[in-house]
This record gives sequence, structure tokens and C-alpha cells, in this order.
Amino acid sequence: MRYCHGCGAGNERGLRLKSYWDGAEAVASWNAEAHHCGGTRENLNGGIIASLIDCHSLNLAIAHAYRAEGRPIGSAPRIGYVTAKLNISYLKPTPIDRPIQLRARIAKLEGRKAWMRCTVSAAGEICATGEVLGVRVQWD
Repeated sequence: MRYCHGCGAGNERGLRLKSYWDGAEAVASWNAEAHHCGGTRENLNGGIIASLIDCHSLNLAIAHAYRAEGRPIGSAPRIGYVTAKLNISYLKPTPIDRPIQLRARIAKLEGRKAWMRCTVSAAGEICATGEVLGVRVQWD
């Protein structure tokens, strides 16, 4: 996970998204740079939006699993989630010149599977929504 394009702190060219708890939800704020544009210089690339939704949602599932087991995040054995399905609805262009807000919650848990719902907002308006199905794995 350290080198993940979306959330890896060790990936100098990645997005370096950091997610935090807000009650039962995960929240994040992220600032785009000019090279994250898509279609026009004013709007965020759809693939970047997909990466943000994916990483934010999977990190929520990971944090939730550690919390449910009463363990610190990152403690052994490491818990991970991988993407099984990602569905995104692009509702309106996401402006690149404003902070991007993400909010995700777990919709359902069943065995090793977690279904999450995520919103992407800018300037108080929801620009995209995502549904993510993650499957739990144990990292070495």
C-alpha cells in the first residue's frame, strides 16, 4: 500500500490521499494539481476521480476491519482490501481549482466482502458518486 498510486505515501508521483474517521464515515480533502486535468484545464480527470473513490473506500474498509478487531491500523497480521467492483456516476464536472472532498461509508458487510458508497464534492456540490465492492485479503 505504501506505493499505491492513490494513497501511497511512498509514491512521489501518486495522489497521496489521506483518509480520516468522522463518526462511522471516512472523510478526506485533496487538492488537485494542473496535470490532473481532464478534457479541459478547469476540470479533474475522470480516472483521477476513480482512483480517489477506490482508495478512499478501500481504506475505509481496512480501517473498519482493524477497528472491529480492536487492533491498531497496520498491526500484524496486516489487513487489506482489493477492488472487486467499482461503479462511478459522474454527475457534473469536478473543478480542479478547489479542494476535493470525499466522504465514504460502509453500506454492507458480508464475510470477506465490503460494499462502500462514496461521494466526491467540490465547493459544496456533489460531482461524482461511487460504489465499491472490496474483498478482504491478508498481506504478507
